[in-house]
Amino acid sequence: MATRGRASVVFGGLLLVVLSSCVLVGHVTSAARVPVEGTLEDEEQAKAYLKDVEAMLTEVCLDVSYARWNHSVNLTEHNKNKSIDASLKMSRLNKEIWKNVTKFKWTTFKDEQTRTIFKRTSVLGSAILPDDEKRELVQIIADMSQNHASAKICPFKRNCTSAEKCNIPLDPVIKDTLEDSRNYEELLHVWNEWRKVSGKPVKEKFLRYVELENKAAKLNGFEDASQMWQETYEYEGFEESMARLWKQLEPLYKQLHAYVRARLIDVYGDKIKADGPIPAHLLGHIHSQHWNALNEITKPFPNKKAVNITVTMREKNMTVIDMFRLAEEFFTSLGLPPMPESFWENSLLVKPDDREVVCHASAWDFCGTGDVRIKQCTQVKADDLRVVHHEMGHIEYDLLYARQPIFFRTGANPGFHEAVGDTIALSFTTPKHLNAIGLLEEDTEDNERHINQLYRVALDKVAALPSLYIYDLWRWKVFKGEYKPEEYNKGWWDHLLEYQGICPGVARTAEDFDPPSKFHISGSVPYIRYFTAAVMQFQFYKALCEEAGHVGPLHTCDFYRSKEAGKLFSDVLSLGKSRPWPEALHMLTKGRTSEMDAGPMLEYFQPLYEWLEQQNKGRTVGWTSADSTSCPCAARTS
Repeated sequence: MATRGRASVVFGGLLLVVLSSCVLVGHVTSAARVPVEGTLEDEEQAKAYLKDVEAMLTEVCLDVSYARWNHSVNLTEHNKNKSIDASLKMSRLNKEIWKNVTKFKWTTFKDEQTRTIFKRTSVLGSAILPDDEKRELVQIIADMSQNHASAKICPFKRNCTSAEKCNIPLDPVIKDTLEDSRNYEELLHVWNEWRKVSGKPVKEKFLRYVELENKAAKLNGFEDASQMWQETYEYEGFEESMARLWKQLEPLYKQLHAYVRARLIDVYGDKIKADGPIPAHLLGHIHSQHWNALNEITKPFPNKKAVNITVTMREKNMTVIDMFRLAEEFFTSLGLPPMPESFWENSLLVKPDDREVVCHASAWDFCGTGDVRIKQCTQVKADDLRVVHHEMGHIEYDLLYARQPIFFRTGANPGFHEAVGDTIALSFTTPKHLNAIGLLEEDTEDNERHINQLYRVALDKVAALPSLYIYDLWRWKVFKGEYKPEEYNKGWWDHLLEYQGICPGVARTAEDFDPPSKFHISGSVPYIRYFTAAVMQFQFYKALCEEAGHVGPLHTCDFYRSKEAGKLFSDVLSLGKSRPWPEALHMLTKGRTSEMDAGPMLEYFQPLYEWLEQQNKGRTVGWTSADSTSCPCAARTS
């Protein structure tokens, strides 16, 4: 979900990426779409064909995976073109498979697994486009992604106009500035300049991208690309279910927002209105998603000793490799598999000095061969340690379902894949666990420390919730044609104001185009998976805590070294996508539920919610603003 690596994911299990852009990931016929099928009824012939398909897909999958990896770790035109060519090769194969699959009358098949595979492969995705348009779509996405990865801005108050001085990258310099600086104008500068170089230049490409995505969706029998994207969840009424989850969580977010706004007014004064949105550049993150950087200036009980494990990590001379070994040890303590030796040999774990790379953290599965890797520009700090656990969660999932047929070698749904590592991180970051592994000197239990701890987690988890929901909500509306192209940017800011309560410190116009400043928008990566993961990770966490025999408030649970919890997790993750995700969730929760439910997340944060309600008495909870494209106090234009 989050830029620093919550989203590594998409690539998380590269097979997922390779197939989701083509055929074989999670699309299923809905009531609104007539199944695509033919007249052949020989089920044994169909099963034999699937065995041939698996062999063909594995070979081409490896070609695509290595080409995409090589481009991701070395952003040259040569590598980009090789990656595009490999993707097109996969598209051609998928189109050929689709033509053969849809010759069968698969809805009559008796074997459930065979029927499921044919159902999913009957949706071709963007590979259905004519070859020239498929190449164009792949090229556009590659160009937008490369622009995002290589974009750089000019320094704040530079003394010259030399173009070569404009060489400040997002990772780590812009991110570090937003986290560490309290200079209002400097923060505004880096926030605005990043959008100029990462979003605005690809506006025309994005407009064409929308046309091509919608054309592919219609050729697949959908009304628009929003329907095709949502089909991966195999769940009727998916969009409505996401809206219901948001309504469950909105009161918690608004309480946190009101409290943080009040504390930021103490720092920035009349730059922020007491009943208005928060200027986006003041929240410590390039997209205002994760507010961790504000902990020191806003925490509830400042006199209580802070849990600052970054300092401890550096005092212990911890290296990046140490961070990954620490994460690995947590997984293996549960009985889950260690990283293979090839992982340590082939992963890119620090940013190289000699070439451009995609620094956005990601986990890679090379088609079930056991070759798994992480790409992350890791720094020795607490937030990156959390990202390490997130990415390694993807790898664990990849390793556990590796024995499934290629058709099921992905997460039960995309949110499952995102939630695995974050579930582990919830346990890892408890004071109890940090004390046990020597990253926290003491574990004194009292209410004020608990509130500080919950608040720190909320700055990461709760603060992100609206953005996790609305990035795809906006894209769905774009695909549906609810905005004209000249309204895209205003529609974006309408959502950020309504749901997130933030505003741009520099007024936005139709000439600006801010959405592609987000990695996942530039890269055509669906984002609702992070919203579902934000909810499900607490369902997973509660289930594993109960299996480990935890007694006490949910937020104090550490299931480290619980083989019972590990066995339950492993059994569910090993299924991959061979069973519908509600069944996997039902199995994990021991029959308690088969639905996504925000209840465990609300239970986890309940003590903080009650404390925030008390603190916010007399304050406006919520926000008003007449114009989403400018902060109420802002007069500047870009």
